[in-house]
This record gives sequence, structure tokens and C-alpha cells, in this order.
Amino acid sequence: MTETTSINETLSTTEVLWQLEDLYITGDVSQLEQDMARASEEAAAIRSEYYQKVTSLSPEDLFRLVNRLERLDCSLGKLATYAFLNFTTQVNNAEAGALNQRIRELVSQCGKETVFFELEWNRINDEQAGAILKSPILASYSHYLRSMRRYLPHQLPESEEKLLLETQPVGRRSWTTLFEKVFGHLKFGPTGRSEEEVLTDLYHNDHEIRKTAAAELTEGLKSQNHILTHIFNTLAADKMISDRIRNYESWIGSMNLGNQLHDATVASLVTAVTSRYDLVQRYYRVKRELLGLGELYDYDRYAPLPSLPSTKIDWPTCQKTVLESFTDFSQEMADIAGDFFTKRWIHAPVTPGKRGGAFAHPCVPEVHPYVLVNYTGTLRDVSTVAHELGHGVHQVLAARKGYYNSDTPLVLAETASVFAELLVFNSQLELIRSEAEKRAFICQKLESIFATIFRQTAMNRFEDAMHNGRREKGELSSEALGEYWLTTQRQMFGDSVTLTDDYGTWWSYIPHFLNTPGYVYSYAFGELLVLALYKIYQQEGKGFIQKYLTLLAAGGSDTPYELVKPFGIDLDSPAFWHQGLDVIEEMVGQIE
Repeated sequence: MTETTSINETLSTTEVLWQLEDLYITGDVSQLEQDMARASEEAAAIRSEYYQKVTSLSPEDLFRLVNRLERLDCSLGKLATYAFLNFTTQVNNAEAGALNQRIRELVSQCGKETVFFELEWNRINDEQAGAILKSPILASYSHYLRSMRRYLPHQLPESEEKLLLETQPVGRRSWTTLFEKVFGHLKFGPTGRSEEEVLTDLYHNDHEIRKTAAAELTEGLKSQNHILTHIFNTLAADKMISDRIRNYESWIGSMNLGNQLHDATVASLVTAVTSRYDLVQRYYRVKRELLGLGELYDYDRYAPLPSLPSTKIDWPTCQKTVLESFTDFSQEMADIAGDFFTKRWIHAPVTPGKRGGAFAHPCVPEVHPYVLVNYTGTLRDVSTVAHELGHGVHQVLAARKGYYNSDTPLVLAETASVFAELLVFNSQLELIRSEAEKRAFICQKLESIFATIFRQTAMNRFEDAMHNGRREKGELSSEALGEYWLTTQRQMFGDSVTLTDDYGTWWSYIPHFLNTPGYVYSYAFGELLVLALYKIYQQEGKGFIQKYLTLLAAGGSDTPYELVKPFGIDLDSPAFWHQGLDVIEEMVGQIE
């Protein structure tokens, strides 16, 4: 019996496998083939009927066109979701990889046929577009069509847009797939453990086990250093070229535009968080004393305090804990989350070839989302399940707005997940009677908050250094990337944590830098927003619950600024961000 098999059997996750048949029946390619053919035909038909006619369409005709495009994108979304989920649990399976690539190429081909719509719609002058959007028939697509126009300064002539779509399957996505394949095949240490198993050991209570895990992770990363460095450089250069030809002034500009945020809002967030790095340093100095260590190394950061319960939590107990916490807040929220468990929408065991980490993947309005975790039975894993189910609940609620309007900006997409974590934390905290255990549990939550706010912001600073360095200095060596990583991490930790030279390679296993450049500040945004929302919940009680569910159900049907207005929140105010940071200072003060 392998170590992973033993873990899965002990925790009762062996059979917690998602039911992809809700999308397509595995092994039966006939429906897949039919849907692929139909999508290709419909994309060509839309182009044939509407090319160079968008500027003269009546509101009724425009509605029919957008509705057809949405249905086409739904079909493609369903195909892409199946191919991705099928691949992500078996990244070393050539057949699954080939299907994933084939669907990506189909999406690219259909996009090439229909890209004319966005280009033609955006060329309509503001006055004419405003008059068209006043028509009641377009009410459901009003925000979608208005927000599309923000990309006008960055769009290219049609021939160039089509060329970029044509080459997309062998561009960024192909490189991120290579990254996933590298880690899917990579084994760590003499026993050939998975990335997830090694990372889990960094939370072990034994210093030597943590040290060994860090050494094994570093050794594994160094064995692929030449490939990973090349992938990071290639994708940094890809973004540099894309930003240049699309006329973005900074590397983060496209992400901010996608999140429908002003650059100044994001700058205010980053400035506020980096100005309070002292909170991280204060906490880790206390933790060093609580652990009785003369020096706290990077691999000691997540060491549990001696009083923290270390019993492994099996899957049924995890399910009960999460659903009871959700029920205490909202029965509707608990009912939706319950479907993920009972209807097999979750993939939980640690298995060979499965990608590490966790995610919740939205599908299309008529098919539910799916959740992937690598469950190893820790308190942290219970929090991760709550986090991803928060996403899942959000995606189910937002789907009622339709495919286009359910696409939530990343910064608000993190709100539901972090709020769900907080609900589970507070319900668990109430059950703890021992003061020592309670303190240890609060410490673990603080570390989770630090990871979400301060570490993600420090990673944003690494990205800033990497992208600007690639633009100013050309291709970057692994040593240069390591120095960017260590410098931005040391700014956060100060002298409270000793960062080893080995830690300088750990930038290379973080997929967000490649999949979605600039994404990581969304975590800090979401956590600080949640701290503010939770404070409002404590003040308003039950009256808050429906307002909160309405926020989730709104999806991406308006800008973040408008969606949070009912809560009296001003995202452009530095005082708002410091309000959340003050809550963290109170928690640090309790530990001190």
C-alpha cells in the first residue's frame, strides 16, 4: 500500500471523486464530437450573418446576436470545463492532455470567427451606443456591453486580433500546461512523494521533518530549474509583448482593467498592506518564543504551536464541520454547499498525476461548478474545503444571472471564499475550551490571514520586480528571479524569519504567476473586504445575510464599486483598507 493510498483510506476520501458525467460521459466521444462540430458551425454562421453589420443593428437584432454569442460561449465553456477537469486529475495522461489541447484550439478557432463583434461594437460612438443601451430589451446585457467598451483603447485591427487568437493555443496556455505536466511528473525525496505531500510536511510539529521537507522541495525544484526559469521568462516576455502592442502602460494594467478597478485603487491597497508589514514581524517574533526556537527559519513559518490539535480530521467530519458552520449563517448557503458533497461535485483524494493545490471551477449556468482539493486531514485542509465551497456557492448563485453576467471580477470572486473560511473558523473557535488551544487556533488563523493579505501582496511585489526586470534587462537568470523573490519576502519578514538560500528557488512552483499574471492582489483585496463585511454582519445580524447573498448572486453584473455600495464601502478610501488592517492588529495584540 502506497503512502497516498493509506492517507486516502484513513481519511475516507478514496471515493470522493467528481462526477464528470454531468458534463459528458467519459469514454463516449460522440456527444463531445457533435458539440464541437456544432460550435464550429455556429461560429462560422454568426460571422456569415453579422460581419460588418453590427453598427447598423436595431436593439432587437443586437439582443438576438448577443444571445447567440452567449449560447455559443456556453457550449465552448462546457467543452473546455470537461477537458480541463478530465486533464487536471491525470496530467501525465497523454490522451487527456491531447483532448484538452484540442478543445483549446477549437475555442481559439471559434473566437477568431466571432472577434468581429467586440471590435465593431466598440467602434460605435458613445452617443449612439448609449442610445441603443437604453432599450429595455438589452437590459440584461447592458453592463456586459458597456464594460466591453473599456477595452477600446487596447484593441487591435481585426487581422491582428485573429492572428493572436490563431496562435493562442500554442502560446501562454501551452506553456502553463507544460508547467502542470512538469509538476505532474515530478517526485520529491527518496520515496518519490508528490508536491502536495511535501508541502503538507511544512506544517508538521517536528522541526526536522519540516527541514527535510524544505530540502526535498528545493531539490525537486532545482532539478527542473532550467525548464521552470525558461517558462517564467517566456511568459514574462509574452506579457511584455502583449502589453506593448495593446498599449498598456504597466504590466498590471490589463489585470486592473479586467477587475474593473482604477489603478489608484490597487495602488492604495498595495501601499496600505506593505505599510503594515510590521504586523507580520511582530507576530513571528512572538511565534519564535512560543515554539522555543532560537531562530525561526522559512520552513518553520507554518509550524503548529504545541497546543494546536493535531488529530487528523476525516472527510465526514470535515463535511459536518463546514455544513454546520454554513447553516448557522444561512440555510440557503448550506443547502447549496451540501449538493457538492451529495451529488459528487468534489475531487478530494491525493492521487498520482493530480495537480496540487485547490480550486473551484465554474462551468455554465445549466451545469454546476466543481471543486478540487488535495485533502490530507489537517485543520488547514478543512479551511481550504470551506474556501473552495465558498467559491462554489458564489458560482451557483451567480449562474442565475446568465453566462456573461455570472463572470465575477477576481477581486470579488475571492470574497465568498474568504468569508466562508471565517464562518468555519469562528464556529470551530467557539467549541474550544482550553485557552492554550484557543490561542494556538487563533495563531493558525492569523497565519492564514497573513498568507492571504501580506504574503500575496509580497508576491505581487515579486511579480512587479520580475515583469519590470524582464522589460528593462532582458531574459532573467534563475539567480535574478531568486533575488527578486528573497528581496520582496525579506521586506515582509524583516529579521523575524531567517530566509535560507534554498528558499530563493520557491518562486518557481507558484502557478498563479503564470496562469493569471497580477492575480494575487485579489486575495488581499478579498480578505480585507471580508474583514469589513464580517464586522458589518456582527453589527447588523440577520439583516446582513440577505444583502450578502444578493452580492454573491449579482455575479459580475456591475462594477465592484457599485456592488459594495449597499454596505457603505468606499474602495478608493485608504481608510477602508486600514480598517481591515486594524482588525488584524487587534488579533496580533491578543497573541502578544
